[in-house]
Amino acid sequence: MNTKYIDLISQTFDFPQEEFKLEDKNLKFHDINLMELVEKYGSPLKFTYLPQISNNIARAKGWFEKAIKHNKYKGKYNYCYCTKSSHFKHVLNEALKNDIHIETSSAFDIDIVERLKKEGKITEDTYVISNGFKRAQYITNIAQLINNGHKNCIPIIDNYEEIDLLSEEITGKFNIGIRIASEEEPKFEFYTSRLGIGYKNIVPFYNKQVRDNKKVKLKMLHFFINTGIRDNAYYWNELSKCLKVYTSLKRICPSLDSLNIGGGFPIKNSLAFDFDYEYMVDEIINQIKLVCDEEEVKVPNIFTEFGSFTVGESGGAIYEVLYQKQQNDREKWNMINSSFITTLPDTWAINKRFIMLPINRWNDSYERVLLGGLTCDSDDYYNSEQHMNAIYLPKYNKDKPLYIGFFNIGAYQETIGGFGGLQHCLIPSPKHILIDKDEDGNLTDDLFCEQQKSEDLLKILGYNEQ
Repeated sequence: MNTKYIDLISQTFDFPQEEFKLEDKNLKFHDINLMELVEKYGSPLKFTYLPQISNNIARAKGWFEKAIKHNKYKGKYNYCYCTKSSHFKHVLNEALKNDIHIETSSAFDIDIVERLKKEGKITEDTYVISNGFKRAQYITNIAQLINNGHKNCIPIIDNYEEIDLLSEEITGKFNIGIRIASEEEPKFEFYTSRLGIGYKNIVPFYNKQVRDNKKVKLKMLHFFINTGIRDNAYYWNELSKCLKVYTSLKRICPSLDSLNIGGGFPIKNSLAFDFDYEYMVDEIINQIKLVCDEEEVKVPNIFTEFGSFTVGESGGAIYEVLYQKQQNDREKWNMINSSFITTLPDTWAINKRFIMLPINRWNDSYERVLLGGLTCDSDDYYNSEQHMNAIYLPKYNKDKPLYIGFFNIGAYQETIGGFGGLQHCLIPSPKHILIDKDEDGNLTDDLFCEQQKSEDLLKILGYNEQ
């Protein structure tokens, strides 16, 4: 009888996969021996596999290079990393090995850019695309960066006042972009994005505030939709509207030479994940070229701002199942030694699902369970997978510890969860491990930070010892 957990996975998915395989009955992720990691550092723990950041950047660059060649496209491609996905230095250091550019979204992002410039990680040739609604400090920091000679800093205008605010603090001429306020899918609570300027208002805005402004040069049109890049009618319709705006602007604005299509590449959230990145990139390039040729305008240089795609698949978390509670005839709760709300906040906030697999005991029989976190909060749970409405794990056995892993969690979770700060119910943040490869291609691991201690939280709360 095929009653083992490995049988369930093998019957349900194509397994093993590129990044997941079994060795000695335990799970490996990108050849990382996860049980050895647990034995060395304990659990709960989080880890970042740094090489995957470079791997994904290289993949995307390859797709765009191939599409540009296939479509005989005359524009250039620029890969930007969306820093808000993960601001950590180890992430930026890895990403910047790959000749990329940076997208920022707040004042303190510019401080990070300044630090990286001092270290030689960012040069004057690096584009700094500054998005977001700009408060006073953000304006000041952008102005300082440009005034100090970083001419490739391009603030993306989000509202009608920002050009004047920037002009007051920037000495000399500067380049700008304009963000389109895209229309959201009908199922959204709102119809138009709060970010940017409406489609119909872009050309009038240019004529009124930019065309005769000798201090400002429009270089970029910025387009992004909340649901990301998907092969559906909604995405292609919004891209088509964006291209109409671009060609209309290009006719009256010779300096406009770049189109930023934002981020939004999906990342693998299930063993059944299937997304044809190469087709999507080729079709996007094809559509841009077709519209520009039809309207007889020069094709733009292409910028992207991939955040989750860059860093998401580098991250993982490992927990131990502490105990099982049989709450009724149907529901078994496996209690983990951490909290979903604090360590994987998107599972609670937006019902996001990641890849979840046991680390060990794959040859044991399985059962249907729910996963519960340690906080005394009814929302601290994980109850389904992306591909099915249930969770199956090797059967709980108090004498045989079970460890489970969540994978591709590298984007947003630390910053949304408040890394290093207070956690819900004062559940400590787990230790974090950085995994890399040395010059010989051997895996290395280093402790980035220890698990939070009681005194760390007490200090934040004001309970300092007298």
